[in-house]
Parts: sequence; structure tokens; C-alpha cells
Amino acid sequence: MRKPASMWSLETLGRVRLSKYFYMREFLYSEIGNIHSIPNIPDNPDLAIERGSAFCTNLLDPLEETFGRIGVRSGYRSPELNRFGNENRLNCARNDYPLECHIWDFADVEIAGASIAIPWFEDQYAAGRDWRDLAYWLYDHLPFAEAWFFPKLCAFNLSWRPETPRRLDSYIAPKGTLVKAFADPSEPLSTRQKRYADFPKFRGLKIS
Repeated sequence: MRKPASMWSLETLGRVRLSKYFYMREFLYSEIGNIHSIPNIPDNPDLAIERGSAFCTNLLDPLEETFGRIGVRSGYRSPELNRFGNENRLNCARNDYPLECHIWDFADVEIAGASIAIPWFEDQYAAGRDWRDLAYWLYDHLPFAEAWFFPKLCAFNLSWRPETPRRLDSYIAPKGTLVKAFADPSEPLSTRQKRYADFPKFRGLKIS
């Protein structure tokens, strides 16, 4: 049930700092919501904040520390908004799809995620660099749950869960599953490391 306005206002929610670098407002913007006049407000703000904070602290903050500014293309979606997007073929998965990561406040689904782009890598991808260089870097450095790559901007869905299956999929050739959940990559670590040898030095954050 949505919190009363006296407890949560959209302005207050947007000002919540989820992590060192990210605020909730960055994840509430939605083109679909704006065009179709559908408010993108969590039914359970406290749960959305809790999971969004874990997502940003464990995954997005280290990315920003390492690569510079991270672009959020699509963040949180309310169930109503996501359902509308799916039913109208607006690039939203159905609400009960197991890999749907944009709905952060389902009580029985512990997940939070967003579609993001890394400008540092986007420029190299535009010049012909293999998306798998970034995918394997993610696999070897971050405790993500799933990452799914898209052709435009080499953007990708990145998700957090309490467990870390670290599944990698892509709509970019070679399409399909690159690494299955809870399985080892086909490329050995030494080969993967050569792919991203020129990447910036990893700068993770100490999490207390």
C-alpha cells in the first residue's frame, strides 16, 4: 500500500540519497510515465529505498568510481507503469518475468536494477570494440545478479539480488547467454583479463 502523502511526498522521496553517488530522483524519471501520465511512485517506498540502496552501493558506486559518470537510462518502475509498458510493447518485460529488475518493491521478489550506460565504454563500442570486454570485466569485478546487454549505446540491464548468480546475456552478436547463472565462463580468467587490460584500475568502495 502506498504511504500517505504526509509520510512520503514525491519531493522527499526524490531527495533520498541511496549511496555515495546516487539519489532516488535519478531512478524515478520515465519517458513512458511522462508521455502517458502514469505516476512512477513506489507502492512501498521504504522497500524500494532499501533495495535501491543495496543496488547502488554494491554495483553502481564502484562503476562510477572506476569509469566516471554512469548514465541511468531506465531505473525504478512502478508495477502499474511497467505493466502498461509491457502491454503496449514499450520494451518492458512482464511484471512476473523472473529477470524483471525495474520493480524494486515487490515484497516477495528481492531485486533492484536499472538500465545503464557507461560513456567511457560507449565511445569504444561505437568504434567497434567487443561488448564482451565489458561483460567479462563486470563478471570478474562485481557481485551482480544479472547483466543483459543491448545494441544501443552498449547499454545494459544490471541487477542486484541478495545472491549473485552472475548471469550474462546479450542482444548484441553473439546473441544469447554468455555465462549461465552459477556457472563458470567458457573463457579462462587469463583470457578474460587480456580483453580488459586497458580498462581503468578498479576502484571499489569499502562497504561497512
